[in-house]
Amino acid sequence: MYTLGEAQLGDLELLTSGVFAPLRGFMDAADVATVDVRGTLADGTPWPVPVILDVPADVIPPDADHLVLQDQEGSPLAVLAITERLARPAPDDPAAASSAAASSAAASSAAASSAAGPEVVRLAGPVTALREPEHGPFRLLRRRPGEVRAELSGGNVLAYATRRPLNKRHIGQLRHFASQLNARLLVLPLISGPADVVTRPEALVRAVLAARQHLPADTLVIPVPLASRAAEPDAKTADLRAAAVAAAAYGATHLLADAPGVAGSPGGTKPGPLDLPGVPIPVISAGEWAYDPRSEVWRPLALIEPGAEQGELTDSELGALLDSGAEIPAWFAPPSVARELRRARPPRAERGLAIFFTGLSGSGKSTVARGLAEALIERGDRTVSLLDGDQVRHLLSAGLTFSRADRDLNIARIGYVAAEVARHGGIAICAPIAPYAQARATAREMVTEVGDFLLIYVSTPVDVCAARDRKGLYAKARAGLIKGFTGVSDPYEEPRDADLVLDTSTMTRQQAVDAVLKLLITGGWLAEASGESAEPNGTAGSRTSGSTLRLGPAVRRL
Repeated sequence: MYTLGEAQLGDLELLTSGVFAPLRGFMDAADVATVDVRGTLADGTPWPVPVILDVPADVIPPDADHLVLQDQEGSPLAVLAITERLARPAPDDPAAASSAAASSAAASSAAASSAAGPEVVRLAGPVTALREPEHGPFRLLRRRPGEVRAELSGGNVLAYATRRPLNKRHIGQLRHFASQLNARLLVLPLISGPADVVTRPEALVRAVLAARQHLPADTLVIPVPLASRAAEPDAKTADLRAAAVAAAAYGATHLLADAPGVAGSPGGTKPGPLDLPGVPIPVISAGEWAYDPRSEVWRPLALIEPGAEQGELTDSELGALLDSGAEIPAWFAPPSVARELRRARPPRAERGLAIFFTGLSGSGKSTVARGLAEALIERGDRTVSLLDGDQVRHLLSAGLTFSRADRDLNIARIGYVAAEVARHGGIAICAPIAPYAQARATAREMVTEVGDFLLIYVSTPVDVCAARDRKGLYAKARAGLIKGFTGVSDPYEEPRDADLVLDTSTMTRQQAVDAVLKLLITGGWLAEASGESAEPNGTAGSRTSGSTLRLGPAVRRL
């Protein structure tokens, strides 16, 4: 049996529900090759995108002729009859690797180990469904394609597929083109993978439903588990081709597209049909629109007096407004959509947060973590949960060894608990060694689905850590009495994505705590206390000469 990742689950559902018809299963090498070259399957049937299944080589015996595919709860969904298997190089995409590791860790430690392995095999063959997929929130909207086609038959249907909430530009374009085509509207929120701005798929659906009240009354909203084709050479075009297949399966006669950056678009600025071989319905470029402040409407750029136009907010600009709690401009989004955006992405001061310390044994991370927890409890802004490395080992991860697989599973468990704390608006402070970058990335991914994640690297040199060691563990490790000891006989992968770096050999405990508090205040996760400067107790960030205190890259947001 093989536990599918989120994108693979989406592709399987689209295969078994008929959205990907005439495909009956995962494509073989001949079909993939002809799709890439001609936009057809090997038999000449028009088809625009590969639909493939890559699995770790060690999950299936070499002589197996079938594979049971299951969801992440272990429920069998379908059987793949294997007609072809091809060895593949291991994926080097960090995001894909992180997703695979997270899914595998959630399933079992053995699966986590195998997902991290170097050998991958691509399987092809027809799939037979064993049962209907279990849908979570908005299950009543997850209708089968044939039922929707029957309801929409008899006229034009304009579809729009989206991973981002609809704003007033989208609403204006949909109403305009639907009127031109005399068409009903079909909006397809794409719910496999993170949504733009709001992250969670259910938040995307809520935002689209909030926008529907500003569209014609007979507009249909159908969530579709269509994964991003980000691994394809031309990802934007591949995503649009896949969306056209899904739209046609649900009865659309046309698909509206944001065309800039899509191969075959008419310059990216003018409305018109796109040249996309293999797609089953016409795809229309919406062209370039802007807000006209004089008439207070969104309209094609060509209809606005040059220089008077106003562009829409970028995702980062919108995210900054939401993070700070500022109002969303009325010209950008209707009040109903703005409310859903604020619900999905509350201000940082109200948002759940995991503060994840990492560093060698004896680096001071637990000491700083405890000091930070005490300071936050004194403030009383939010609930605080401290997940220290030793406590977690005794309670949450009792029985685990110090093998790489068990270390990764330990960090996955910490990440899971931290995510649950963040889900409910609390602050989780974690202080494991966490020596491996991939395990830390898995923890980050879990948390950022529901809150924010800050990685604090306590970079105290190993010799200083050894000199502080009251238990004599470093001496025993250097004498060969302890095997697999991080920093001596086992590696520590220094973070390249830390949001803050602290060296406790050159700063006091209070200075380190103040530095973290300063990051939280300047980043908006904590309000500045009344009468308090941006530097808590007037000392945040102060340190003895030669200390290391660096702000890391931009913080991962919801």
